[in-house]
Amino acid sequence: MADDKTRKGRFWALALDRAQLGVWDWNLATGDCYYSATWSRMLGYAEGELANTSDLWLTLTHPDDRQRAMESGDRHIAGHTRSIETELRLKHKDGHWVWVLDRGGIVERDAEGKPLRLMGVQTDITRQKEAEAALEQVNVRFRLALAASGTGIWHYDIGTNKSYWDARTREIFGLVSDTDEVTAGLWHTYLHPGDKEATERAHLPPPGSESVTATQYRIIRRDGEIRHVESLVRFIAGVGSAGQILGTVRDITDEKKRAEELAYAARHDALTGLLNRAAFDRLLAENIGAVNRLPLAVFYVDLDYFKALNDYAGHAAGDVALKSVAAGIVASLPPSAHAARLGGDEFALLVPNCADACAERLAHAVLAAVRDADLGSAVTSRRLAASIGIAFVRDSRTTVADALACADDACYAAKAGGRDRYAVFSAETAASASGLNAARLAADLVDAMDDGRLTLFGQEIHRLGRPWDESRHVEVLARLQGRNGKSIPPGEFVPVAERFGLAARLDRWIIRTALMRHGRAIRSGAISLGFNLSAQTLSDPQLWDFVDAAIAKSGAPPSGIGFEITETAAVTNFDAAEEFVRKARLRHCRVSLDDFGAGMSSFEYLRRFPIDAIKIDGSFVEHIADSRFDREIVSAITGIARSMGCAVVAEKIEEKGALEVLMDMGVAYGQGYLLHRPETLEAIVARAVGGAPQLERPQARMGGTK
Repeated sequence: MADDKTRKGRFWALALDRAQLGVWDWNLATGDCYYSATWSRMLGYAEGELANTSDLWLTLTHPDDRQRAMESGDRHIAGHTRSIETELRLKHKDGHWVWVLDRGGIVERDAEGKPLRLMGVQTDITRQKEAEAALEQVNVRFRLALAASGTGIWHYDIGTNKSYWDARTREIFGLVSDTDEVTAGLWHTYLHPGDKEATERAHLPPPGSESVTATQYRIIRRDGEIRHVESLVRFIAGVGSAGQILGTVRDITDEKKRAEELAYAARHDALTGLLNRAAFDRLLAENIGAVNRLPLAVFYVDLDYFKALNDYAGHAAGDVALKSVAAGIVASLPPSAHAARLGGDEFALLVPNCADACAERLAHAVLAAVRDADLGSAVTSRRLAASIGIAFVRDSRTTVADALACADDACYAAKAGGRDRYAVFSAETAASASGLNAARLAADLVDAMDDGRLTLFGQEIHRLGRPWDESRHVEVLARLQGRNGKSIPPGEFVPVAERFGLAARLDRWIIRTALMRHGRAIRSGAISLGFNLSAQTLSDPQLWDFVDAAIAKSGAPPSGIGFEITETAAVTNFDAAEEFVRKARLRHCRVSLDDFGAGMSSFEYLRRFPIDAIKIDGSFVEHIADSRFDREIVSAITGIARSMGCAVVAEKIEEKGALEVLMDMGVAYGQGYLLHRPETLEAIVARAVGGAPQLERPQARMGGTK
């Protein structure tokens, strides 16, 4: 029998060892407490290494867990609980903490029922606690992600027909409730009638489906507010049940509004609210293609004296005038008509089902609206007028470009006839107004960018009295060759590019082509290039994305690149010009104010724009040797520029006498036929690379970067 007990003892010891369970046995009468060898090994101790005192476990217990552990035993001994069960940390021999689950209870009482002996088992649950902690971290991140995204969670139990909405879901729907459970049919009562059927269908994924259905719909809250929400829905199979439909919900009302605002901004002019050029072209094409809207009247409206108003009263007054004119034009049109701002002070109108008499009546109304426009308190005596060209589209095969070109030609005729009037397109007006059809020239310009007839030229900018090798700066120019081989002057194709919305495309072509061909020369310091920018380019919100990409692809350093903006371009969109200059300076590109002095606002721009150089308009330079007035103007500009740390460049130096006067005045830089006649940019770069000491950094030239 003794052998049998011994075998059973060894068996239980082995079982405890394999199960990694530590046993404790506490004699309340004597205070002795026995701890099994497995308990000691669980804490890293050998058998007998620890004294079997009643408070041994307490001395090894984490301070934060002691009170809870003692209270668990006291409650059981007092008869308040059926057993001892608590989680606590015990200190391992090497110093780390071991999480254990302590379970036990009274195993012996005296005749009066008083507890005499307690036994229990402690199980190492460290890995379980670590897993729980890791899971809690995941849950915390998940809850944070949900909170950050504003996402609510809901589910519908198909078997019990019960729905549960979390607090965020209830908040989105405007439901005031302290519990997650809601009535099954509540959600349906919030659905917008226009979305109800499709939304309910999307929220019923077929049982067994593992796909996620995304849907957007509108809800009407109890206060009448309409909100846009987005849901992701999936069927979740349940063991022994009909399954659940689990979903998320997110309020996307603000996103919808922003998308609508962006869509509106993409189609409308920011200043006047009228359609922009791209949107007008699309609408015009649609109307031309709709036979029931013909004849279609197309108006080209160009404001007269607008630049004079800007010079007189400033760009803010110009903005007021443009908005007032736009409002007046819209008010004078029938509901079926559409108006657009093509850019600057140019507008276009299209009027469906409008024949001669209708168009003439509207033209008189538009002219009157422009004359009567409220120009604001800054303007007291000057008034605007307009020149209007009208073209009729009677054939659905007419292109948008041809329709606008004809209206544009008629507008030229109205200007030639004295302004503040309208003209109707005819072959005769086209011949007398422009000679070459503007639309054909615009199309030819686009083709020339691809077939090699558009070429890059350059004109050197010299440090007066010094060899060009010491400055190596070139203004990049473009030259167009017609299909007949004859050269078309920039004075002809540049205005056409601006009128037909091609100016930004032309500028991009020039910048991209020059940098890709000559980026290595710029990087070596052999040359630096300056580019002229049109008003359309300045207003392009994607301009710097393009420039940054072109610079990165070519390897040309920004400090070897300069941009020239004219007062005319700045007047068209002052805020865009100011933003352009700010971004240019962040990249250490040079900025010059071109044609300085030609307008009344030049000094205002000099004050507002932190530029590197000003280029004095050639009209003050070409006769400077004979004109005291011109000398005074140039002297004043030079003095102001010096005080502001700007370099000064005199344009159109064609006579030796002018050069001598400018040098005496201390003008540092100049360009003109006397110094250098424009030639191909490739030839200039080849000459520069061939004899360049390539150490001087480009930003040290022409005033550097402030």
